Amino acid sequence: MAVLALLIGIALIMLVLWEGFETIVLPRRVTRRFRLTRLFYRKTWLLWQKLVGPVTSARNRENLLSFYGPLSLLFLLSVWAGGLILGFALLHWAVGSTFDASGALHGFLSDLYLSGTTFFTLGLGDVTPRNPPARLLTVIECGMGFGFLALVIGYLPALNQSFSRREVNISLLDARAGSPPTAAEMLRRHSHDRGMEELRQLLHEWERWSAEFLESHISFPVLAYFRSQHENQSWLAALASILDASALVMVGVEGACERQASLTFAMARHAVVDLALVFGAEPKIRENGRLTPQMLTHLHETLAKVGLKLQTGDEAERKLAELRLMYEPYLLSLAAYHHIKVPPWFFEEERQDNWQASAWELRKLKTGRGRKP
Repeated sequence: MAVLALLIGIALIMLVLWEGFETIVLPRRVTRRFRLTRLFYRKTWLLWQKLVGPVTSARNRENLLSFYGPLSLLFLLSVWAGGLILGFALLHWAVGSTFDASGALHGFLSDLYLSGTTFFTLGLGDVTPRNPPARLLTVIECGMGFGFLALVIGYLPALNQSFSRREVNISLLDARAGSPPTAAEMLRRHSHDRGMEELRQLLHEWERWSAEFLESHISFPVLAYFRSQHENQSWLAALASILDASALVMVGVEGACERQASLTFAMARHAVVDLALVFGAEPKIRENGRLTPQMLTHLHETLAKVGLKLQTGDEAERKLAELRLMYEPYLLSLAAYHHIKVPPWFFEEERQDNWQASAWELRKLKTGRGRKP
């Protein structure tokens, strides 16, 4: 039994250390089939969705889903810490529980208590090792506890910074493409003089944003579970609107920036496909996808009203269908996995942007206070 406990303890410690290295330190996607961290997120995310499912209010459901990202991260760190403590406790038990204990704990509980106080460097002194192997294990675990704390201290700020950088451009898209953003609204708001040059600059910025998004979310997939401040905004909705707009420009918008649109499309599509691979979200192909022939005709008419002419004909429709097939199935699979709505190509009715709304002012108007004379 001692040999078995020794082997299990070593295997558990090595597994946790390797998982922590791949999750926090290694800056690339891990292709190994079995990963404890991946299994943890997939199972706990499914459980969380089932718990939130009965909530009928869309806003309350979105708020509860937004809790998962931060809570899962804290729970994962706790699981790693618990695994290391249990692993060292098994090693102490395997070498014979050679320590002096002044408390009431006996047997394996004493080993577990010694391991816990050592890992968190409490230094209580009521359980102390008394032979060289036990002292060596205590020193190693103490050093590992310091290292674990250092990784956590460095990991959390890096995640917060990546999340903040991601959200800045999503918030900027509010006034440029609506809330939620759509391709039609983005093109419509850039139909003025010099609008195409501003659109080119916008797509250039989103080409870089997509590259940063790909790098950060491949290195730290947990960021995909962190949701935006507003329920009608998300990283997925932003990517969808950028890909839709780029596809329309590539098919043909008179005076538009086709070259920049193709570069942005390539980078954004790369991000969507790779993220679907990370989460194991199998592409979902739907007939007509998000844009039926009738909707496409209406889209042409809507943009024509503001002076934007799209290429028409069978060749243009075929090219647009091919471009959509390159990314829409991945968008839909990611949306289903993360419970995020993919915005349409356009909205029939005019919608208010987030920057135009204020719940406080609405409350005042409803109660009759703050009303203009």
